[in-house]
Amino acid sequence: MAPADAHIDAATGPAPQADTGAEDTLDLELSEELLALFGADTPATAAPHLQPGAPASLPSPASSVPGDAGPAADTPPAISRAAASDLLDRPADWRPVTTPAGVFQLVPVRLERDLAVLSRWMNDPAVAAFWELAGPEAVTAAHLRPQLDGDGRSVPCLGVLAGIPMSYWEIYRADLDPLARHYPARPHDTGIHLLIGGVHNRGRGVGTTLLRAVADLVLDNRPQCARVVAEPDLRNTPSVSAFLSAGFRFSAELELPDKRAALMVRDRNHRAQL
Repeated sequence: MAPADAHIDAATGPAPQADTGAEDTLDLELSEELLALFGADTPATAAPHLQPGAPASLPSPASSVPGDAGPAADTPPAISRAAASDLLDRPADWRPVTTPAGVFQLVPVRLERDLAVLSRWMNDPAVAAFWELAGPEAVTAAHLRPQLDGDGRSVPCLGVLAGIPMSYWEIYRADLDPLARHYPARPHDTGIHLLIGGVHNRGRGVGTTLLRAVADLVLDNRPQCARVVAEPDLRNTPSVSAFLSAGFRFSAELELPDKRAALMVRDRNHRAQL
C-alpha cells in the first residue's frame, strides 16, 4: 500500500474511464466561425520550449523517436492541434518558470515521444487508484488521443522540472467540461488535473509547489481566465490540503458521477494574498 502522503503528489486528477479516455469533454460542437475566432485551425508547427540538456526520456525535438533520425535540427516538430489552439491561449507557447524546486515548464505531450513514460506512470498503483488507466500502452494512448486530436479544450502536458520529465498535467477549459454542470462555472474557468510520476518527488512538498506554479502559469498566460479550478476526491484530505497550501480555497462539495469532490478555486483577484 502506498504511504498516505503519496496521495498528495501522486495523482490529484479524476478517474476517467479507460475505454473512452475523453468523457471529461463536453460534446459541444463549435462552428467553423468560432473555431476560426479561437484560432483552433492555426497550423500546429511551433516547437515546445525544452530545457537544454534534457535527458533521454524527453528527446530533443530533432529526434523524437528512438532509432529515427528525425527532421533536420532546424525544422520545428509538429505539435498537436490542441496545444496550438487559442481555446487555452496556446499552452505550447508558455515559457518556463523558476520555482523553489527548480525551473519548471509544461511541455505539450507528443504521443510517439512520451507514451512509454506516461504509461509507466499510469501503472503505478498510487496513480492507478485515481486515474484508472493501468494496463498496456494502448490504454494510455486511448486517453491521450482524443485530447491531442481535439479542438484544444483539453491539453495534456509533461511537467519538466530541472530538465527532467516528472509529472503529467491536463490543462482544460472547465467551462466547456461536464464539470460545468455541477458548479456555477464562469467563462474561461480553467481546470487542472495532475499526477507526479516519480516516487522520489512525492511527499516532499513538490506537488504543492508545482500546483502554485501551474496555477500562476494559467493566470499569467490566460488574461480572460479569472479562476483556476480543481476537483480532488473529498476523501483525499492530503490532496485537498496541498491545494490549500498552493493558494486555492475550498469552494464547495460536488457530487460528481465517479466521486464526491472538493471544488478548489484559485482566484486571480486573491492570488497576491494566497
